Amino acid sequence: MTGNPLDDPLRKLVGDRTAKVLDEHLGLRTTGDLLHHYPRRYAERGELTRLADLPVDEYVTVVAQIAKADKRTYGGGSGVRLEVVVTDGSGSLTLVFFSKAAHAHAHRLLPGRRGMFSGKVSVFNRTRQLAHPDYQLLDAEADDGPDAKDAVDAFANRLIPLYPAVKQITSWRIAQAVDTAIDSLGAIGWAGVGEPLPAELRAGRDLVALPEALEKVHRPRTKRDIEVARQRLKWDEAFVLQVALARRRADESALPAVPRVPGEDGLLTAFDGRLPFTLTEGQQAVSAEVFADLATDHPMHRLLQGEVGSGKTLVALRAMLGVVDTGGQAAMLAPTEVLAQQHHRSITEMMGDLAESGMLGGSELGTKVVLLTGSMGAAARRQALLDLISGDAGIVIGTHALIEDKVKFRDLGLVVVDEQHRFGVEQRDALRAKAEQPPHLLVMTATPIPRTVAMTVFGDLETSVLDQLPVGRSPIATHVVPAAEKPHFLARAWERVREEVESGHQAYVVCPRIGDEEDAKAAAKAAGGSGKASGKAAAKGAADEGEERRPPLAVLDVADQLAKGPLSGLRVEALHGRMAPDAKDDVMRRFAAGGVDVLVATTVIEVGVNVPNATAMVIMDADRFGVSQLHQLRGRVGRGSAPGLCLLVSEAPEASPARTRLDAVARTLDGFELSRIDLEQRREGDVLGQAQSGSRSSLRVLAVIEDEDVIAAARDEATALVAADPDLAGHPDLRSALESLLDADREEYLEKG
Repeated sequence: MTGNPLDDPLRKLVGDRTAKVLDEHLGLRTTGDLLHHYPRRYAERGELTRLADLPVDEYVTVVAQIAKADKRTYGGGSGVRLEVVVTDGSGSLTLVFFSKAAHAHAHRLLPGRRGMFSGKVSVFNRTRQLAHPDYQLLDAEADDGPDAKDAVDAFANRLIPLYPAVKQITSWRIAQAVDTAIDSLGAIGWAGVGEPLPAELRAGRDLVALPEALEKVHRPRTKRDIEVARQRLKWDEAFVLQVALARRRADESALPAVPRVPGEDGLLTAFDGRLPFTLTEGQQAVSAEVFADLATDHPMHRLLQGEVGSGKTLVALRAMLGVVDTGGQAAMLAPTEVLAQQHHRSITEMMGDLAESGMLGGSELGTKVVLLTGSMGAAARRQALLDLISGDAGIVIGTHALIEDKVKFRDLGLVVVDEQHRFGVEQRDALRAKAEQPPHLLVMTATPIPRTVAMTVFGDLETSVLDQLPVGRSPIATHVVPAAEKPHFLARAWERVREEVESGHQAYVVCPRIGDEEDAKAAAKAAGGSGKASGKAAAKGAADEGEERRPPLAVLDVADQLAKGPLSGLRVEALHGRMAPDAKDDVMRRFAAGGVDVLVATTVIEVGVNVPNATAMVIMDADRFGVSQLHQLRGRVGRGSAPGLCLLVSEAPEASPARTRLDAVARTLDGFELSRIDLEQRREGDVLGQAQSGSRSSLRVLAVIEDEDVIAAARDEATALVAADPDLAGHPDLRSALESLLDADREEYLEKG
């Protein structure tokens, strides 16, 4: 046999039909794919699954004992139904078979027998049931002879692996395929199976060999076997991934770049001299890291993450001014027009006459700061493009419009990407390709990222963290408003908004939906084709509450109701992403200038919008937003000297998972703590891996929150190995593992972050 047997197609092992099902429904194509499809959990022979906790409408596998079995007739005696009740002590479940199947299974499904039963849980007459389930009995059948008894005894003495399964193939059929694979590889002594982890690493970390790990994870004799196997397999995932990232870092650092060291008395010095405040210690430290990177002859690749309002934009602006000082240009890429316009406004305001080069009253030291978005008029766009190619504009702020072919720079030296997670790698690279030599790259995000996630998802970037709020920023009080249980609390929320406005401040109201015709069509489609949410779709949306839900509240409806009702007399306006760009900009300008009291908006205000006079925010249907998103939204208030107030309105029942999330947001202002909670709730085993195509995850046993030590150690080991052997010439098995991990889909996902 040549090559690695783990690369063999599954049809050679299990036949065409089973191979097709494994491929189409689980994305398993090779023997290696199958053996890396690990058990979700293990049942012990004596363990009984809690039937009382079975989720309706999900495919389950249970281990239970048959309590009774009855054949009944229906339809005037023309039809036969077999009803089998299985129990585990905590509850019971009915298995039903009709017609021929009722006769076929009646002689096997007898009271006292135990088995694994698999199917989709439904409810009939208030009783949970599985219709026509697949099953495998776990005890010997009298007519199967003495050999069967021995086989069952052997089976009973080990843990039973239960695999992630689908309707088309059950857990034990997957187990049978896995057994076939392990027997087949065992017969050849696992010959040719590659070993991605270097021998010295395995020895130093006391990790078992790959064949032993695969045997133990699928055929454990003890719980210790599972532990040993999983530790080894976690290292495989962490190490191979970190080698991929270390190679990318090494490749990037080998590229040439123009060092950008600002002069003593240039634009940056003039700007710093005008700042009406002192930089925080955090801003000073991060700026020092950025300028040290800019001074090198290879491109900076730095991730700047900081809490909402921590002053990231100021750090980025100083870096851009430093590059302009050297004769270069800087481009800032923002995900939305609202945010691009906001950045342009705040940067030109901070710079004053330094942003007005060539204009009457402009500073001699200054430069032009231009805006480039898709909705600009032809004349303004033409002038902006001219300013870029001539070099008159040192700084450009724009949306995806920056990436178009027509956009040319005289000397692009720095690319700043705001909110990296909203851009694909192609967009980032298309902008960087507009420079003669690779420009320096600064990626910013206001979404706090736990250290291990940063090491995993942004592993090709050096990380700087701004976790100190500037002096003068105010605390934000956050409260949950349980609208269903205590409607008077919601009435009080609107009174609080009115009080803030009467004190000379402004407020945001955030809704999950727009409420226009296009939005209504999308909502109706999601709800099952009618204008109202169908019970099925609404129930699906309320999975963690277990009850039907109304459609999410909409901006246009809520703005109208507030203006006519609790906030009548106040200047209430709406803002959402489908408004014409000029209209959006007009509303934002008037809100920023104090001409609007209450802005009812979608999450279009989530990032970058800076109105220090806005002190209150009411988030409607807050349970429809993620934890990190709520934290981002909340950061729009309390940006001035007055304290901020954020009210999370929800109809979610007390003690439900949704309310628990909201309580967590109300309890802490620590974005890093909230991002951990968010990830734990989303079970981020596939933080990398649900590649956009929906194929299986790259991370199967590694959990980026729990396995921080493994990830950090793997990063160190990978960095050292790549430094010593950049092409992995001495590690062919590792190179193969890398190729198989980073197929095209996953490599793109990894780069997108």
